[in-house]
Amino acid sequence: MQNYETDVIAWANEQAAFIRSGRFDLLDLEHIADEIEDVGKSEQRELMSHLTGLIAHLLKWKFQPSHRGSSWEKTLKVKRKEISYSLKSMPSLNTRLDDPEWLELVWDKAVNQAMTETELDCFPESYCWSVAQILNPEFWPE
Repeated sequence: MQNYETDVIAWANEQAAFIRSGRFDLLDLEHIADEIEDVGKSEQRELMSHLTGLIAHLLKWKFQPSHRGSSWEKTLKVKRKEISYSLKSMPSLNTRLDDPEWLELVWDKAVNQAMTETELDCFPESYCWSVAQILNPEFWPE
């Protein structure tokens, strides 16, 4: 039997083979449950990453108008599309967008990213746009 701690890929392949062959008695149920939960966490991290990048670019758009260009426009459009795809393919992710604590964490990360990329420190500490505004392709903060 493969060891979960030493080679998770070999372990996962072995567990899949056990399921396919009906050998349920050999399944490592605790670790399988952990891995299933981690799939959801991975999708949430991806959503957070895209939303963080989107907000960071919106902040830079607003506070560095002299740097606006087609590259930033493309990045904003791509981030919005990626978020839209994630929310459509996994509707349960929408609950994260209603969670004020999660949104505050995303905002903090976005501000930190924008500060690092611009060396400015003028960004709002708390989110100043609604999720609807942030995700709206017509929203360009001035």
